[in-house]
Amino acid sequence: MVNRVKEIITQAGLSDRAFALRCGITQNTLSRQLTGVSELSLSTINSILNNFPDVSAEWLLRGEGVMYKSQNSLLELNSNRMERLIDTITTLQETINEKSKTIQLLEEENRKLKTELTVKKIG
Repeated sequence: MVNRVKEIITQAGLSDRAFALRCGITQNTLSRQLTGVSELSLSTINSILNNFPDVSAEWLLRGEGVMYKSQNSLLELNSNRMERLIDTITTLQETINEKSKTIQLLEEENRKLKTELTVKKIG
């Protein structure tokens, strides 16, 4: 989890001191927690999540998913778009197949009519 906190600091473009100030904790406390002298406290984790509301708690605590909630939303949005595109493509392919059958039937009918016309002209 310490590495994920460091990643938040890096992504935010803040120094450790500025990050600690933003989270309302002392730089000394943050430094001890980041170096492993003491464990990350629940208070520190809550402060991070409260001051960086777009950071995913699931990602911070368990390392699962993506760092930012908006990325989750974006992934879901893209997934929904992909499903709609697949549905649209399927529908269009079905339409194309039906039109192809209709064209084939009309071409056959056209050949028959041409044949009948030729026979009538000759006869």
